[in-house]
Amino acid sequence: MGDVQEAITRAHRAEWARVVASLTKRFGDLDIAEEAAAEAFATAVERWPAGGVPPNPGAWLTTTANRKAIDRIRRESKRGDKQQEARMVHGDGPPEPPGAIDDERLRMIFTCCHPALAMRTRVALTLRMVGGLTVPEIARAFLMQEAATGQRITRAKAKIKAARIPYRVPAAADLPARVSGVLAVLYLIFNEGYLATGPDTDPVLPGLTAEAIRLTRLVRTLMPEDGEVAGLLALMLLTEARRAARVSADGELVPLGEQDRGTWDAALIEEGHRLVRERLASGEAPGRYQILAAINAVHTSARDVRGTDWAQVVALYDQLARLDPSPIVALNRAIAVAELDGPEAALAAVDRLEERLAGYHAYHAARADLLRRLGRVRESRTAYGRAIELAGNTAEAAYLTRRRDRLD
Repeated sequence: MGDVQEAITRAHRAEWARVVASLTKRFGDLDIAEEAAAEAFATAVERWPAGGVPPNPGAWLTTTANRKAIDRIRRESKRGDKQQEARMVHGDGPPEPPGAIDDERLRMIFTCCHPALAMRTRVALTLRMVGGLTVPEIARAFLMQEAATGQRITRAKAKIKAARIPYRVPAAADLPARVSGVLAVLYLIFNEGYLATGPDTDPVLPGLTAEAIRLTRLVRTLMPEDGEVAGLLALMLLTEARRAARVSADGELVPLGEQDRGTWDAALIEEGHRLVRERLASGEAPGRYQILAAINAVHTSARDVRGTDWAQVVALYDQLARLDPSPIVALNRAIAVAELDGPEAALAAVDRLEERLAGYHAYHAARADLLRRLGRVRESRTAYGRAIELAGNTAEAAYLTRRRDRLD
């Protein structure tokens, strides 16, 4: 650890001025250059102790700082446009009062999540106007075609304008009708930050995950007794706790079973576990986010992957499937079944999902791993190849490529 810290210190002294100068020349903004350089060094402090110092620290820092600057410029350029667009859909009248919480982005989310819009439409519109996600990113989140996603967003804007939906956090009596859409939006924003789907961005965007957590805490202030709000917050905290171990020093995804659990954030895990315990003690039937949080609590309670209570994980997925019988839930359940009953039983369950998940990279990645474990190398290589083709994130593609190449 001391050698790594010394390497970071040396890199800071040697590279700081050069990285800032390079970014200032490229982007023409000293503030952005310095902030991006600071984020790059912060990332080094986070990743290098776990994954080791890269062969060329200066090049690593420059590349990372460039990505941070691009991400920042991209987010900032979209944010103003999206906020202006949100106001424009209401015409030229005076703004509505802010409501119980004076938070600009939260008001925008509640505006877009009006019950007059279909649930998927609410979520897609909010991800575009508030989260700053692109239409391709939203389409990947929904496993939809880009054209259909774009049309859905356009129609939603027109409907908000025609209905003159007010731009405010709704009254307490109106919250239950909108909160499910709000939570869905916040969850997808968090997921995009935790593992970005775009090929030209950092694999992890801490700004997005932090903002999703901040907004979820605000929603919990509005609805402190709502179990699903607490469940989503717990889920985010338990997932965010593992972020430092999620990507290796050379930019490759690290799956849960291979992560260094010593780098997980103990404070976030404790807060997440406390929320899960509170929901269990309430005696209320859990919703989707509460069950997902409980699954993550099982994973983060184990000292290592071998100590995971896989029977409990499968039982929780069974419970989740009754609420959400989606192919994604079935796929995740099958992955847990592989640990409990072996890869052959899991592969049979995965193969039944082919028609519905043929365009989803995680389906092919899971299938490739199960085939590998069964010794069916040729089929595994083909499945890995398809997963790599479909993976939008460079870190995930790098991990899958390594797994495929190790088959040889």
